[in-house]
Amino acid sequence: MSTTSFHHAVYGLPPAELTDSPDGAVQVSPLIPGSPRIEDVESASLERVDVLAPAGTIERRYVLAQALRALRPGGRLTALAPKDRGGSRLAKELAGFGAPASESARRHHRICLVERPETVANLDAALEEGGPRHIDNLALCTQAGIFSYDRLDPGSALLLSLLPPLSGSGADFGCGLGILARSVLHSPKVTALTLIDIDRRAVEMATRNVGDPRATIRWADIRAGNLGLSRLDFVVMNPPFHDGGSEDQALGQGFIARAAEALRPGGTLWLTANMHLPYEKPLNAAFKTVEVKAASGGYKVFEARK
Repeated sequence: MSTTSFHHAVYGLPPAELTDSPDGAVQVSPLIPGSPRIEDVESASLERVDVLAPAGTIERRYVLAQALRALRPGGRLTALAPKDRGGSRLAKELAGFGAPASESARRHHRICLVERPETVANLDAALEEGGPRHIDNLALCTQAGIFSYDRLDPGSALLLSLLPPLSGSGADFGCGLGILARSVLHSPKVTALTLIDIDRRAVEMATRNVGDPRATIRWADIRAGNLGLSRLDFVVMNPPFHDGGSEDQALGQGFIARAAEALRPGGTLWLTANMHLPYEKPLNAAFKTVEVKAASGGYKVFEARK
């Protein structure tokens, strides 16, 4: 879709009872595969933007700055978030951009309405801080909002310490920045690796970080299925277990089911997870053998064979 062919945009999935987004509003969230990039929307071209603001400060300020950049003067911004997930800061942050808001509270959310002034301030600093960048401690390209964007998370670190050299064709479900994939591709016996993530930003950063002709990187929702993967030799993953800030164990269970569908008989799943997550039952239901390879520091690693 051309970024100049619409006038109303929505970022994320604001609760329908808290906003009145028009039916023609175009989704621009990086977490909804297929959506156009808000970064590509022409400046001062939109009549209206509705934003469910992210919880992370750097990411939230970046999204608010992008929305204000894309709005025409006089255009309307509705920004909302749960009070305890950044909502209490929205009005102050918008004022810092020179865009004072009228604020209301409803259903544990703070809702800010802004009529975009002729001039706004401090957008460039927020856009630079929240945009793609190289981070030295990971030696990778990253962006605020991606899972564990500024550090190696302990679950992945534990899996990396145990992962043997793999071979054949495989997949990295929920690839993030590509940290697991880079390790997998160190093995010359790996012939192909498909990286999949629901976050467009992760896909873009993994594309930069994983410079290997054996890698294919896709923007898709693994839970939805229809991945076109079959008879894989292996799958590696550190599945998410939060959706919109709330724990959702069904996410990891869905990843396990998709992995079982994609693997050949005898194929192997390597999975890392927080200790409290009850993945043993779905693993045992979908795989012939399941072994806990490590349990340390609040995390566990499974090797499951189809």
